[in-house]
Amino acid sequence: MPETLSPSQKPVGVDPDRPSIARIYDGFLGGNNFYEVDRMVMEKIRAAVPEAVDIARGNRGFHNRALRMLANQTKIRQFVDCGSGLPTAENTHQIVQRIDKDHTVVYVDNDPVVLAHGRALLVENDFTHMVEADIFQPRAVLGHDEVLRHIDFSEPVALLHVGTMHHFEGDGATEVMREYIDALAPGSYVVLSHFFDPEVPELTEIAKRIENILTQGPLGAGRFRTRAEIEAMLPGLEFLQPNATSAPGLAVCDEWWPDGPRLTPLSGSAKCVAGIVGVKR
Repeated sequence: MPETLSPSQKPVGVDPDRPSIARIYDGFLGGNNFYEVDRMVMEKIRAAVPEAVDIARGNRGFHNRALRMLANQTKIRQFVDCGSGLPTAENTHQIVQRIDKDHTVVYVDNDPVVLAHGRALLVENDFTHMVEADIFQPRAVLGHDEVLRHIDFSEPVALLHVGTMHHFEGDGATEVMREYIDALAPGSYVVLSHFFDPEVPELTEIAKRIENILTQGPLGAGRFRTRAEIEAMLPGLEFLQPNATSAPGLAVCDEWWPDGPRLTPLSGSAKCVAGIVGVKR
């Protein structure tokens, strides 16, 4: 187990007694930017579903492959990453700027730890920027001075909501995404991943176990949605085909254009996070 942060190491504005989904996600990916309160939530999830780490890994792999595809195969040159989380290996700007150093990336988050780490990491990168805003308030993001300084919404944009909307509680998730999509120019792409209820009894049971820990605990959010619910969150978009055998639309993250043949079966947990990419025509 990595050594956790002490309260004296916290950036301004961080409450070390309240868990953070960004720190928990980073911990599942092997990072050590978390506090004892985060570790306790991680242990509860591991105890209920030992393979829960596969959700974080599958989600990150989807993020990486989708970005490589967009940077290599489209004319997109500007990327808005909502709820970017803590810096890990293969961040959005590292992936797309490896292909073209002039690609512009704007990260949006409101977690003080994320903001502190992100700004320190990006201080010498003129094409990558960290903005503080609530990603569940599209107007606050789309109208933010710093966002508008670097992103031209009259031109195509890649909008990322990777592992974010399952933390939006209530029935307004589709309206949040609709407001973002309405602001995008034709030719823009949306990359979204989400906790997934496959509606298969044994997998739904896994999903519900994790959901109960997240929603009934101090985090208070973490909803698993069905295929129909997730696809409905991207109104008006044309979905890309997620692999060689599936119809356009949602797919388990590990099955979205994998890098090679699968030599070992997916765990049940890995089947409980799904990704989708859509384009606005």
